[in-house]
Amino acid sequence: MTDAAPVRRRGRPARARTPEGPDTRERILTTARDEFAARGYDKTSVRAIAKAAGVDSALVHHYFGTKEQVFEASIATAFSPALQAPAAVENGPLEEAGERLTRFILGVWENPATRAPLLAIVRSAVNNDTAAAVFRRLVAAQLLARIGRRLDVPEQEAELRVSLAAAQLVGTAMLRYVIKVEPLASADVDTLVARLAPVVQNHLTGPGPD
Repeated sequence: MTDAAPVRRRGRPARARTPEGPDTRERILTTARDEFAARGYDKTSVRAIAKAAGVDSALVHHYFGTKEQVFEASIATAFSPALQAPAAVENGPLEEAGERLTRFILGVWENPATRAPLLAIVRSAVNNDTAAAVFRRLVAAQLLARIGRRLDVPEQEAELRVSLAAAQLVGTAMLRYVIKVEPLASADVDTLVARLAPVVQNHLTGPGPD
C-alpha cells in the first residue's frame, strides 16, 4: 500500500513547484502589469497571470489576494512616479505650484517607460467599473489628499480644488496620449505647460465663485 500524498495547505502551492521570495513576488507583479496592459482588466485572469509568470495560481492569491487586489498592486507600482506629484506642490512657493505640477505630470506621460503602464491603467479604468474604483481609491488616497493638505482652505474646498486640477491634467492626458486628438497630440510640451499651468494654478489657489 502506497503512502497517501501529503496534504497541501490551501492558498499556498508546494514550495518545490513555486519557490517563494522577493524575486518571485516581483516577477508576478511585473507579469500582472504586462497582462493587464495587453488584455485589459476584464480579459485578464489570475490563472493567466500565474501561467505567464511560471507559478501556481495559489501563489498569486497568497501574495496579492483577489484579481482586484492584484490589479491594485500593479497600479501602485506603475503609478508610483505620478504619486510623487505632491512634491511638485509641496516644494517651493504655492503660487508656482500649477506650473510645477503640470510640468511634472506631463513629464511622466512623455516618458515611454512610465507612459505604457499608465495607458494600461487608464484603459482598464475606462472600461471596467472595478478597475475604475481601484484607480479612484488610489488617486484619492495617495495623490489628491496629499496635495489638498497644502491648500489653506477648508477641507471640502481643498478636495474640490485638487479634483478640478487633476481633471484638467487627466483630461489633457486622455486626449493627447490615449485618444490622440490633433493638434493636441503633437503640440510641444512647453506650449502645453504654458497654456495649462495658469488654469491648474487657478483651480488650486484662485478665488472661488462669488
